[in-house]
Amino acid sequence: MQYEVTASSRLNLTVDLPSSKSVSNRALIIHALAGGGEMPQNLSDCDDTRVMMDALSSMPDVIDIGAAGTAMRFLTAYLAVTSGSHILTGTERMRHRPIGVLVDALRRLGADITYMGEEGFPPLRVNGRPLDGGPLEIEGNVSSQYISALLMIGPALRHGLTLRLTGDVISRPYIDMTLWMMGEFGAEAEWTDASTIEVKARPYTPRPYCIENDWSSASYWYELVALGPEDSAVTLTGLKDSSKQGDSSVRYIFSLLGVKTEFCGAVDHNRPTTVRLTRNGRRVPRLEYDFVNSPDLAQTVVACCAAMNMPFHFTGLQTLKIKETDRIEALKAELLKLGYVLRDIDGRELLWDGTRCEPQPDPVVETYNDHRMALAFAPLALCRERMVIDNPMVVTKSYPHYWEDLAKAGMEIRVKNEK
Repeated sequence: MQYEVTASSRLNLTVDLPSSKSVSNRALIIHALAGGGEMPQNLSDCDDTRVMMDALSSMPDVIDIGAAGTAMRFLTAYLAVTSGSHILTGTERMRHRPIGVLVDALRRLGADITYMGEEGFPPLRVNGRPLDGGPLEIEGNVSSQYISALLMIGPALRHGLTLRLTGDVISRPYIDMTLWMMGEFGAEAEWTDASTIEVKARPYTPRPYCIENDWSSASYWYELVALGPEDSAVTLTGLKDSSKQGDSSVRYIFSLLGVKTEFCGAVDHNRPTTVRLTRNGRRVPRLEYDFVNSPDLAQTVVACCAAMNMPFHFTGLQTLKIKETDRIEALKAELLKLGYVLRDIDGRELLWDGTRCEPQPDPVVETYNDHRMALAFAPLALCRERMVIDNPMVVTKSYPHYWEDLAKAGMEIRVKNEK
């Protein structure tokens, strides 16, 4: 199926954002390790979180997490310290996403994990048992989800966990968010120096917990305001000014692209409130940014800058090649269809110097089973006569009601080539 997206001439509405997938999935693992009790409130209704909830509630012998990378990483560690034997598997793409770094680290802690197919990749058989823990070293430039997975089981290890990160540490805000959430449930976990995290062998304490809405999903509304009419105004619900979500940096990035962020009413920095986005008319002529701490924002900003004819040089993109698809190559291929010639440097940097080519006459944006391709490219309808998005329902991975929200914004969403 394809959706044809046609832009509205006006953009002024309030959007109830989905709750944070990242926070929801961490809360579910910590809640399970705490022994259950009252479920976290305002859990995300996206595919990834539903997969996690189903797995933790029923614990089947074979757990198929589909395309949920977070669930694969977090459940691998969780199952390693939980009684029982389980097979973890997923989609064809998931079976080609590496997990060897995490498995090796868990094995060094004493975990019993075997590969059911190709070495270093799912599916896995995990035989859970008590683990001693202790000192562990892992590279800091791997996916932060590996690191978060290890940290969250730290309180369940007999001797806790002393995790030393070698080399450059990427996506540090996601690690800090994990530590903060662990502390909310009574864990003692903190940085002891710039590269070492100490987790005490102290069980979690069950408690009520409410999930904040998703700053990653907010990024697509920032993009719509940046590309929309001059009088565009969008109000977003359920966001915190002091959010621990790494993608809250979208506020700063889009301030350089002409979007003003205003928290509404009396703001308690620790409680969700509403955020109003408007255009301020001030844009930088060229954007340089290091996405090492917020790689999930890259597709949104790349697509937006190209549509604004703003040259850019983005670094810190090394993890994009191991996401739902190779996001570097996907961005290059789909923007080329629209007439933008991007180039990358060693799969770590992405540049556009303004070079254009003849666009395809009726381009169809492929999504590569990657939700963020659909989410980031649909707003480009504001700069073109229309956008056609293939496999549009891939957005259910993180933002299930995205197309309904775009329709409320006045965008026309028409089904095309339904099979």
